[in-house]
Amino acid sequence: MEIVPSEENQFVPKEIQNAAEEPRVLCIIQDTTSAKTINERLTLNLPASTTLSKLYEDIAHKAGYVTGTFELAWGNITDMAPLEQNSEMSLSSAGFQPGKKNFLQLTDKDGEQPQIASDESGAADSSGLDDSSQEQFIGPLQRDGSAGGSGDYSSPLYSYSSILSKSETGYVGLVNQAMTCYLNSLLQTLFMTPEFRNALYNWEFEESEEDPVTSIPYQLQRLFVLLQTSKKRAIETTDVTRSFGWDSSEAWQQHDVQELCRVMFDALEQKWKQTEQADLINQLYQGKLKDYVRCLECGYESWRIDIYLDIPLVIRPFGASQAYGSVEEALQAFIQPETLDGPNQYFCERCKKKCDARKGLRFLHLPYLLTLQLKRFDFDYTTMHRIKLNDRMTFPEELDMSPFIDVEDEKSPQTESCTDSGAENEGSCHSDQMSNDFSTDDCVDEGICLDSTSNTERALKPKSLLTFELFSVMVHSGSAAGGHYYAYIKSFSDGQWYSFNDQHVSKITQDDIRKTYGGSSGSRGYYSSAFASSTNGYMLIYRLKDPSRNAKVLDVEDFPEHIKSLVQKEKESEEQEKRQREIERNTCKIKLFCMHPVKMMMESKLEVHKDKTLKEATEMSYKMMELEGVVPLECCRLVKYDEFHEYLERSYEGEEDTPMGLLLGGVKSSYMFDLLLESRRPEQVFQPYKPGEVMVKVHVVDLKTESIASPISVRAYLNQSITEFKLLIAQATGLSAETMRVVLERCYNDLRLLHVPNKTLKAEGFFRSNKVFVESSELSDHQVPFSDSLLWKLLDRHGNTIRLFVLLPEQSPGTLANRTVCQKVGEDCDGPFEGSKDNRKSVEAILEESTEKLKNLSLQQQGSSTSDSQKSSDASDFEHIESPIQEADSNASLCVAADNRELENRIKATPSGGASYDTENQFACEERSDSEVNNDRSTSSVDSDILSSSHSSDTLCNADSGPIQLANGLDSHSITSSRRSKAHEGKKETWDTAEEDSGTDSEYDDNGKSKAEAQYLYFRAEPYAQEEALWETQKCVVVHVDKRITLAAFKQRLEPYVGVMSSQFKVFRVYANNQEFESVRLNETLSSFSDDNKITIRLGRALKKGEYRVKVYQLLANEPEPCKFLVDTVFAKGMTVRQSKEELLPQLKDQCKLDLCIDRVRLRKKTWKNPGTVFLDYHVYEEDISISSNWEVFLEVLNEPEKMKSMSQLAILTRRWSPATMKLGPFQEVILESSSADELKEKLSEIGGIPLEDLEFAKGRGTFPCDISVLEIHQDLDWNPKVSTLNVWPLYICDDGAVVFYRDSREEPLELSEDERNELLKKESSRLLKTGHRVSYSPRKEKALKIYLDGGPLRDPGQD
Repeated sequence: MEIVPSEENQFVPKEIQNAAEEPRVLCIIQDTTSAKTINERLTLNLPASTTLSKLYEDIAHKAGYVTGTFELAWGNITDMAPLEQNSEMSLSSAGFQPGKKNFLQLTDKDGEQPQIASDESGAADSSGLDDSSQEQFIGPLQRDGSAGGSGDYSSPLYSYSSILSKSETGYVGLVNQAMTCYLNSLLQTLFMTPEFRNALYNWEFEESEEDPVTSIPYQLQRLFVLLQTSKKRAIETTDVTRSFGWDSSEAWQQHDVQELCRVMFDALEQKWKQTEQADLINQLYQGKLKDYVRCLECGYESWRIDIYLDIPLVIRPFGASQAYGSVEEALQAFIQPETLDGPNQYFCERCKKKCDARKGLRFLHLPYLLTLQLKRFDFDYTTMHRIKLNDRMTFPEELDMSPFIDVEDEKSPQTESCTDSGAENEGSCHSDQMSNDFSTDDCVDEGICLDSTSNTERALKPKSLLTFELFSVMVHSGSAAGGHYYAYIKSFSDGQWYSFNDQHVSKITQDDIRKTYGGSSGSRGYYSSAFASSTNGYMLIYRLKDPSRNAKVLDVEDFPEHIKSLVQKEKESEEQEKRQREIERNTCKIKLFCMHPVKMMMESKLEVHKDKTLKEATEMSYKMMELEGVVPLECCRLVKYDEFHEYLERSYEGEEDTPMGLLLGGVKSSYMFDLLLESRRPEQVFQPYKPGEVMVKVHVVDLKTESIASPISVRAYLNQSITEFKLLIAQATGLSAETMRVVLERCYNDLRLLHVPNKTLKAEGFFRSNKVFVESSELSDHQVPFSDSLLWKLLDRHGNTIRLFVLLPEQSPGTLANRTVCQKVGEDCDGPFEGSKDNRKSVEAILEESTEKLKNLSLQQQGSSTSDSQKSSDASDFEHIESPIQEADSNASLCVAADNRELENRIKATPSGGASYDTENQFACEERSDSEVNNDRSTSSVDSDILSSSHSSDTLCNADSGPIQLANGLDSHSITSSRRSKAHEGKKETWDTAEEDSGTDSEYDDNGKSKAEAQYLYFRAEPYAQEEALWETQKCVVVHVDKRITLAAFKQRLEPYVGVMSSQFKVFRVYANNQEFESVRLNETLSSFSDDNKITIRLGRALKKGEYRVKVYQLLANEPEPCKFLVDTVFAKGMTVRQSKEELLPQLKDQCKLDLCIDRVRLRKKTWKNPGTVFLDYHVYEEDISISSNWEVFLEVLNEPEKMKSMSQLAILTRRWSPATMKLGPFQEVILESSSADELKEKLSEIGGIPLEDLEFAKGRGTFPCDISVLEIHQDLDWNPKVSTLNVWPLYICDDGAVVFYRDSREEPLELSEDERNELLKKESSRLLKTGHRVSYSPRKEKALKIYLDGGPLRDPGQD
């Protein structure tokens, strides 16, 4: 090998020097296998030709791992399959990008952590840190698996010990489902308890007797077997929680670990009945306490025996500011007797009088496994919140319980004698008798009987028999509102302490255990208090030190036979899972599309093994897309496809036997391209698609028929000239290349005429997928500038036309035309109207009849030559013509019915779509303008004008009809998939001046002229083929319209179809969730609408300048539903309240059948559900009363003429509360002349007949009607506030409509039995829930922790 000097003056092989000239790949590797290395980065700069196998070797050397014991995956792509270790593929071929950062993650292989290489230097190289310089950190690990307990500890100053690999600790973690850390901590503790684990292994599951899914002991047994034998880093607990009867929601409920321990032990005892393990929990965890009271005068003692599974130790005594400093001190306080004296004296059965006594607890039996619960969660009665006590409390590694046995510091001559107190579970005997009572228990119970011997014998008992060693500390980190549990557990096998923090298991030291004492250690700087104070021990478990009874865990070879079978079963399951995971790693998953001959475009996901050939993948795709029997397999092929650009990138000729992994560039979680299953007819030949080609969709434009054909796909090269491109198009379309005009739609809203012959497609802006329009006629349109040409106008119209589905209102045959239009026409409309009454037809009927005629007419138009005046381009759809809407024609359409013959004649007379009416039969309208007489407009489509001859005689119905549910999807297709919103030249959108005044646009300007009469934009309507059930009951038209049209013009074009003038209906836009919002800005265009949007038309008068739409609700104070909608109406600026009432009352009579007297009706402000200010008749809107769009008011029917005459008066709604009957009276209104509290009390005294000195009142809470439970009103409200005026705290009654309750203070509340109270509570709850009011305030409650022995909770079908 030739050696040459390098830049560093060192000799290197010449091949290496040459390699430096090739592109290099920068690889940044994150080692995620342990917390020690997760924040470290390994960097390699390799030649792009380096193979993947060499990459693995280099990283193994750099990280200090054995090659083949880890995997590499892309770091910036989730769910990415690992890179192939033994592949000879180069880095550039594998997707690495030279010159850029390529992020990789080093991960476990098959769930096992990488093996450390024996070469110590290599291992040191991986971290760059000397292990001896690193301190160990013990604490709650972050949930994302990074080192340390908090984000505050990433500084190099705090380099803590890492989570040791599973192979080193020998233990397996548990996956946290969401908030199941409390469960994981308890399960790991039970697993590390040899006596419990061995007993569980000795229990044998009988599958014939129970479902394994719901068997709690069996699922625990499976879990323990996996924890002992699995090779995974962590295993799931879902099977265990499923056996508890929990669903996925339980994973999001955090519970108390001590509560879980009690509930789980209860469940196990129930499941283990009639088995050898029936008394296991009692044998291991149960102790006995003596709860006694001893008379200090005669020595008489009454007592009872209590059993316990854990001892709750108080952290801080009630009312004290100082906490107990240690577990020993808390234990002493636990058994410290208290003296009952003074008012708390005890009645002695022997003395027959109240005497001073001593009350306390005494341990009778200590369990083999002693559980201490440190009561860190308490309730603060000052703040009324649950709190966590983070005070420091030490606990010893070895706990001597002998000092807590005899606490009798005072003896009387008769302390050993006692009599029965008569209570259940209480005894009456001497101490020797008591020892006999428990002699039978002692032979069964594995605990320690402390009262079975005399004090002398007890004193001589070796201390070791009462010594317990700590082996589990369950730690809580957080507050009373929530936090995280993990466990520190000592292994009895080697005496080493470990941290079990969900899926992470690591070694710890005694220093780490001491950090869980709580309090502030002051060793972590500024944040030490926040960190240390919230992380402390919560449950401690000790085991009795007794070599004769202390067990060791069973080794695998010592397992019972049924456990060995279970181990084998789980091993096979794990192997199967591993194989499945391996298959997943080698499976390519890519989007697959297919243009099905019958079902159109279909989409699916192709999952194919990387070793499958292209031919096999094609067969799989062929079956997936259900092409069998439709297209032969040999007529299908897979091609590379870009769905976003609809671009066919390349075909794979001659690569039928190439593996898919090679074709797709390896196994990836996502691909930057898709596959298309292309099909052809048997007589056709597949066109090869080569990389570098661009795809062009060619639309042929016919100027004569003003139509644009469906696209034809043509493939070209970017270096082709425009001339060559035209020849290519001519070959595909048959058009003449000499006269061809090609227009490129470069992007949305951009048309470009390609007129430079030698310019390349690349220079013109062609990309992977393009759209062009071509036209090759010999018309004079070629000579005019492109922006003025007919071609541009047609393309502009095509790009700006949208399709809308317009749902017309339901109408019943009636006198709509008379009411909306003919009233303006006057006497002239009567004769012709009567003459055509018999032939009158609905819009729906005429739409149906005209559909076929429109189709025929369209064919005639396309087939006929361009003759004449009927189809002149001067009258095309996009021509600017004044007054396109003939009001007279619309009025005639509404007032006169046209029969089928008349419609047919009109179609024949106007083949170009012109609306040629017989002027002799037209009516003279008062508002008809001069331009309306000239009816020479024609359109390329006759639909709208022909259909304007459809007449409606429907009746204007209540505008507040309910929202109409529209179909979400429609079978029709849009005119074009690409829309342009090119603003029309010379057009400027402005806000209507009426907007400033009224919040909406007026339909007419100040001169009364329609604002729609400005310019004509394309509009074509056609009947909708009603195929969907939601649309069957109502008429619908499909409208193709230029979205630059204003809403005003759009409404006027809809007049013939709605059957009323545009001022008499409203337009509502329907959104995806079927919500409807009214479009009121008449000067705005439809540019915000898009293809296939839905519009609902509702009858009702449109607003004029200064008008506001108002919703009127009836106030029914004493009804269950006090707020009832009545009508939509219109109030005008400057109108008085009395004038609005005069206009409103006839509407109420007509629509709501309410015949009201104007002097017995009141309007008042409505704020959500609350009644407010009373409007007086002389008030003027906008001057005295602020009014806005979509305003809401209350209408209140009075029993007598209005008493409110001045704004200084105050209207209060009052209600009497009768405690003696537990009932609330009806609302009564009180009119006050001032805000005096005394005046209010006088009025209440007058209407309630209560003496003034005995009357009490309180303001209601919440929204009207301020409902409150009759069980709470007497004490919950602020009765009889000490105020002189109503507008101050705590009343703040400043406006009309306030609710005030009052009562007679002499009335005593009704005495209710417990059953009566419960019954009343049910009724009140039901009543208040119906009205939507809360029964009472209740903070969020924790869900009760339950374990269901039958596999799941029984749900009440009627339960919410």
